[in-house]
Amino acid sequence: MSERRLIVSADDFGVADCVNEAVEVAHRQGVLTAASLMVGAPAAEDAVRRAKAMPNLRVGLHLVLVDGRPLLPAERVRKLVDTDGRFSNDMARAGAIMFFVPDARRQLAMEIEAQFAAFAQTGLPLDHVNAHKHFHLHPTIASLILRIGRRYGLKAVRFPIEPVAVLRQVEPGTELRVEPVVDLWAGLARRRFQHAGLLTPDQVFGLRWSGAMTTSRLRGLIESLPPGLSEIYLHPATRGGFDGASDGYRYEDEFAALIAPEVISAASLAGISRGGFTDFAS
Repeated sequence: MSERRLIVSADDFGVADCVNEAVEVAHRQGVLTAASLMVGAPAAEDAVRRAKAMPNLRVGLHLVLVDGRPLLPAERVRKLVDTDGRFSNDMARAGAIMFFVPDARRQLAMEIEAQFAAFAQTGLPLDHVNAHKHFHLHPTIASLILRIGRRYGLKAVRFPIEPVAVLRQVEPGTELRVEPVVDLWAGLARRRFQHAGLLTPDQVFGLRWSGAMTTSRLRGLIESLPPGLSEIYLHPATRGGFDGASDGYRYEDEFAALIAPEVISAASLAGISRGGFTDFAS
């Protein structure tokens, strides 16, 4: 396949007004084509309002099952939260509980269902699904997304399989670790979802440069884009330091990259088709 198809997406839509503003400007004036909505986040209502005014912005569900608060009351998902009612930040421990503890799996199903239902209630078409910190690679979570998502029109899912060779082409000489465990789990999960008839990207960029997708990197990735369907995901915001921000993330730089003239020019090259997941789903 020689055609190059590109999705440029923003994670954490709804976490703060400054993120929502960046998503809107980057879509209207830049190269952003999709965003992943945290339905239980503080600024989710504002995000939905903005999205409804941008019919060409493709919006998906960004499931939050770690490093955040559940959509359901904490007493209904006690096996998943700490004494403050928050999901654990220890993904290994949380993942083990979800896998081995039946009550935890039942509560996890309820929470995933609640987040799908909340997205459906927005009235926005469901473009795709992924999870905060890629927790949808967990086999229990993946199974529940498949089972529950079908009832809500699930068509596409991101799997972070990132070709290091392309990153080295963008920044020659840079040292980048290969992540065999992540690649293995992502590959297994992707094949499972593909066999179920769902769309998944051929390659995804944003994992190793998460929070540091500068203008030069974004332009370089677009100019070096491999054949097939690629997703480049970013975390833009008009300012950093908001509640829920990750330490060290260069939110304003990622926002600037999405609206940089040289990036817009690169994305307009012949042979690159841009859109959301559902624009490329057959």
